[in-house]
Amino acid sequence: MSTNFGAAAQDYAQHRQGFPEPMWDRMPALGIRLAGASCVDVGTGTGALARGLAQRGARVVGLEPDVRMLKRARDLDRDSGLHVKYCAGSAESIPLSDASVDVVTAAQCWHWFDPDAAALEFARVARPGGSVLVAHFDWLPVPDSLALATEKLILKYNPSWQLSGGDGFHTSSLAHLRRAGFSKFETQSFEIDARYSPEAWRGRIRSSIGIAALEAAAVKCFDDEHKQLLNSEFPGENLAVLHRVFLLVGNLP
Repeated sequence: MSTNFGAAAQDYAQHRQGFPEPMWDRMPALGIRLAGASCVDVGTGTGALARGLAQRGARVVGLEPDVRMLKRARDLDRDSGLHVKYCAGSAESIPLSDASVDVVTAAQCWHWFDPDAAALEFARVARPGGSVLVAHFDWLPVPDSLALATEKLILKYNPSWQLSGGDGFHTSSLAHLRRAGFSKFETQSFEIDARYSPEAWRGRIRSSIGIAALEAAAVKCFDDEHKQLLNSEFPGENLAVLHRVFLLVGNLP
């Protein structure tokens, strides 16, 4: 499947919510200390997680292969008054020195990596005693929900989309990270309602790969039908969409 998110970079920057505050509250209990820490956020996209790290006192490098996403990330940083150093690059070839960072993060992106190559790179750039954090913030297509109705519509336009029906639990990285040398893994997850206006939910879905991978004309047709779906079946200006936050943390001895 195409990973061409850059075509939807504006929607991605405007409508993808950052991780909710309760996630950050759990970091100390997971052994993640951010104040003064050096971090690399791999697959940073428009920098949502990277800005959260910087906001909490970390020195952050955001790594992303699509320069269109990096442009949006820099725009958002300027608007927020935060500083992240962004550079183009991939999880499989991180342009940092050995043992140079305290925390390596990957949010919403592990499934796009070559997992063994990425895990080895994460272990290479992490300092002894450093941490890895793999984080997800996924809508949950529970019965009778807006998310489920939206997923059905995505599949109408993109039957090859493979990410429908998820439960928000993501452990596929663990085996690869363990082989690369990380250990003492912990996981946490919780469910939370994310609030969207109808326009914001439409933008959130346009920036998901099920729609972002389509041609522009198909995206427009989908968005028109999605708007009709919201108006007819999910009216209102404050839409609650159930999400799961899932965190996997490991340490490098």
